[in-house]
Amino acid sequence: MTGKHFVSGEDVSTQLFDWGTLKWMATPDVNGSERFSAGVVQLEPGKGHELHTHPDSDEILYVVGGEGEQTVDGETREVGPGEMVYVPAGVEHGTTNTGWETMQLLAVYAPPGPEEVLADMPDCDVLPPGELPVREG
Repeated sequence: MTGKHFVSGEDVSTQLFDWGTLKWMATPDVNGSERFSAGVVQLEPGKGHELHTHPDSDEILYVVGGEGEQTVDGETREVGPGEMVYVPAGVEHGTTNTGWETMQLLAVYAPPGPEEVLADMPDCDVLPPGELPVREG
């Protein structure tokens, strides 16, 4: 635990997927946050992730920038900056960037835990703090 009240992207590792990146900036390991975790998600244009669930954690997604489609419990709608999505524990959901620029989201899990599951997925590369992701092509 670093015990930090102020965390920058350079302070934490990056979870790299083919659809984008995640930086978890509030977790039990980063700053002792035991009731929730929070991170920045960047979805590349035209990319998204498959429908999935988090069985034991509620999730909030706040759209910081970009635009996309959000599906929650079978309902899909367009979302954009300033909108928030609430996903109860165990409810199937997914996000797709439908715009031409990177979609930025703030993701919050309560309680924390799904961020560790994501890091263990076979399609996830974890980059150490301060290392920038390199995209091929």
